[in-house]
Order: sequence, then C-alpha cells, then structure tokens
Amino acid sequence: MKKIFMTFIALGLTTVPAMAEFPEKPIEVIVGFSAGGGTDVMARTVAKYLEEELGDGRSVVVKNKPGAGGQIGFTAVAEARADGYTLGTFNLPAALALTYDRKASYNIDSFTYLANFVEDPNTITVAASSPYKSLDELLKAAKSDPRSITIGLSALGGNDHFSANLLSSATGSEFTLVPFKGASNARTAIMGGHVSAGTLTLGQTTSFPNELRVLAILSDKRSPFAPDVPTAKELGYDIKMSSLRGIVAPAGLDKKIADKLRNALKAVNENPDFQKKMKDQGNPLAFVSGEEYANVARKQDNVAKTTWEKTPWK
Repeated sequence: MKKIFMTFIALGLTTVPAMAEFPEKPIEVIVGFSAGGGTDVMARTVAKYLEEELGDGRSVVVKNKPGAGGQIGFTAVAEARADGYTLGTFNLPAALALTYDRKASYNIDSFTYLANFVEDPNTITVAASSPYKSLDELLKAAKSDPRSITIGLSALGGNDHFSANLLSSATGSEFTLVPFKGASNARTAIMGGHVSAGTLTLGQTTSFPNELRVLAILSDKRSPFAPDVPTAKELGYDIKMSSLRGIVAPAGLDKKIADKLRNALKAVNENPDFQKKMKDQGNPLAFVSGEEYANVARKQDNVAKTTWEKTPWK
C-alpha cells in the first residue's frame, strides 16, 4: 500500500507544470504625457527594442495617461501591482518636484528604479542677437545691476527653475525669473529678446542654431550635440542640472524580475541600432540602472526639496 501511495505522489509531481518564465503576458509602459512628446518618443523606442531583448514574441505596449504635469501617470505606476507588468516613464526632477508643491500619493520610495536612458542637460542660452557673447558677460551685467537680467523658464518647479537657482547660488548673481507655459513659449521669448536669457535643455535649442546662442551647458562634460559649447564647470561654476528620462516600476518588485528587466534594458542601451535611433531623435544617452539610478533620483529629490524650502514656487 505504501508503495502504491508513493507511486501516485511521483506521478502527481511529474504532472505539475513548470513555472512560466516572466513575462507571460504583455508589459505595459505608462507615459504621463501625450503621444508625440519627447518622453513618449523615448518610451516607444525603448519598448520596441525591449520586445526584441525579451524575445519569444513578448509584447511591450505604451499607454499614455497625460495630465497634471505627468502626475497622473506617475501615480498610476506607483499604485500598480508590483509584478513587472506595469512599468512607467519617469522624469527627473519633475516627477519628484511635484510631490512638494501639491498633494501627491507617491514619493521617492514609491518606485523600483530600473534604468535611466536620457539626460538632456540644461543650458544658459540667449538670443543670437543678444549683446552677451559669453556667460561671464551675462554674469557681469547681472552683478552690476541686480535683478536686471531676466531668465525665461518653461515652468516653475522643474529643471529650468532649479538651473536658474543653482546659477544664482554659484555665482552670487540675482536674476528675475520669468516662467512661461512650456518650453516653446520660453524659447520664443528668448529668441525675441523679451527676456535676457533662458535655461532651456540643450535638446530644446539644437534645432534653432540661427536664432539661439548657447553660452554654457550645465553638465560635467561637453555634449556631442554641441561640442564647441563649454560647460559651466569649465568656466569655473560647478553647476549640473538636466532633464532625465527613464523607466521605473512600482516599489516592491521581485528582485529576479527587476534584474531581468534591468539586464534587458541594459542590452537595449547597448544595441547600436537603438543608439543611432536615439541620436537621430536628439536624445543624449546617459544610461544608469538599479541603485545608481536610485541615487540619481535621491540627488534630484534633494535639489527639489532644498529649492522648495528656500524659495517655494507656489
């Protein structure tokens, strides 16, 4: 009898199906902005190559949930089930800055940080017709007549705003900040001479070489998209600020799934076709993943928090 019972157990074990390998169903990537924008384009490009890396006909679908400066999308990711099937784009410092100027149901600890792909550095930019040919000339004017130099921003509470604050702190200059509704409006004001300068990202300037003059890039190193433009650090001002775009998951994601996704995203970044596609789109790649990406988020969060405490923007 004992022999028969053991035989049934053995047979039962052989009929238990093996655990299917992740992913078993389509992965959804939530974008908190409308289709066609920079973040959406990045997400769709990453999704295409991620499907290839996951193999076996796996599907990665982009879903747009625009509104509230991206907050609707960021919230949807933070509140999703942490099973690897809901990912989202993550914009720094904007996503975390939103948690200071309004009520938000997420914070820096609400996410599993998978990989950042894009780092578009901020700049100090003037109109091509501006009398200021260098950053030092602009700063000299600002110091000789405090608050006379106006700085156009795409909005308050984002990387443009933080760039202007960092420039002021690093140089001891006082500026008058002029926020607009979006980067295109700020750029138009700069080109028209309605403001003295602006802190647009480099990607927002490269299509206007005849209308804009970039005086400095707020990065550790020169950009291949503008190799002749010095960094602020080269000019003696240790300032770094940029717009970062990456991919996150809800907090609590299983380590095995997180590692698989990070490895796949790393392979995406190393794909020459992907790199060319991103370059053609004007997206400066700056890949970091895992804990390194989480540390980047912490630094950006600290800038947002410090700025809010010193000069709240609402």
